[in-house]
Amino acid sequence: MPEEIEVDTDKLREAIAEEVEREGGNLLRTVALSTAVFAALAAITSLQAGSTANEALILKTEATALQARASDVWAYYQAKGLKAAITRNAQGAWIAADKAPPAKLAEDETRYLKEQHELDTQARELEHERDTKSAEADHLMHQHHRYAESVALLQVGIALGAVAALTRKRPAWWASVALGLVGCALFAYAFFSGF
Repeated sequence: MPEEIEVDTDKLREAIAEEVEREGGNLLRTVALSTAVFAALAAITSLQAGSTANEALILKTEATALQARASDVWAYYQAKGLKAAITRNAQGAWIAADKAPPAKLAEDETRYLKEQHELDTQARELEHERDTKSAEADHLMHQHHRYAESVALLQVGIALGAVAALTRKRPAWWASVALGLVGCALFAYAFFSGF
């Protein structure tokens, strides 16, 4: 009879267990490192998202205040126009009565029309400033949305990293890394391009 080959299964099991532990340990360290990096970037991105949203709200508030001021100036503009029309009508009444209107009426009408022109310029400047601030706020809100999307992708990447650590499955870790890198790229795009 041929001699049986004896295999020490206990030593084989120990070798396999050591290899699995060694391989799993490397995976866990790698997952932990990538997850920590993504968590730090998510925190930074979240701060940027909050900051841009706050700036946008401040600019929108300033734009609203400018609109209120412009509305006040336009109301004053209309009042000056009414005063000019009243003085013009008063002059017409004097002329209809075959009398020379007092010179003060003509002076007042000229003054009211000049003031009205100045108010027109002032109101248009306020509206232009309002439009500029509003457009800047809209731009910041667009940038805020990119940051928020980046945070979401980083958080999903972190969650998949936890799944990879628990299951010790490399495909879950690769998915974690892929989503984290897309989140990082979106953050970089928003930060450097202003969107």
